[in-house]
Amino acid sequence: MKAIVDKDLCTGCGLCEDTCPDVFEIVDGVATVKVNKISDDLVDCCQEAADGCPVEAITLE
Repeated sequence: MKAIVDKDLCTGCGLCEDTCPDVFEIVDGVATVKVNKISDDLVDCCQEAADGCPVEAITLE
């Protein structure tokens, strides 16, 4: 699985970083993905972060 953040939509609220800090971090006020491929043990928290994003800026592939 791979996570993608639409930087044009992201408001930098930090919810994804709080939910799944092993995958997401806020850099210069915008969420970024810290890993290229999401390991199986992080899939659930990554999905929770995507589902909880208030502006739907996170896409999972």
